[in-house]
Amino acid sequence: MSFILKYKNLNEEREIPNENYSIKDLLDELELSAQTIVSKQNGELVIEDTIIEDGDEIQLVQIIYGG
Repeated sequence: MSFILKYKNLNEEREIPNENYSIKDLLDELELSAQTIVSKQNGELVIEDTIIEDGDEIQLVQIIYGG
């Protein structure tokens, strides 16, 4: 079982390591903070507790902010 990860210049197929692999698990693996990333699953905005399913396309978008 695998999914497609799109993040910045990355566009790769990745294996799903376990049955309950979530967006939060992916962010932790990539050492990214949910506070600075917007996650999309198959084009829809999702929360970090969302489980990644076989064949999903996961897009991570860096939030740009400043002061």
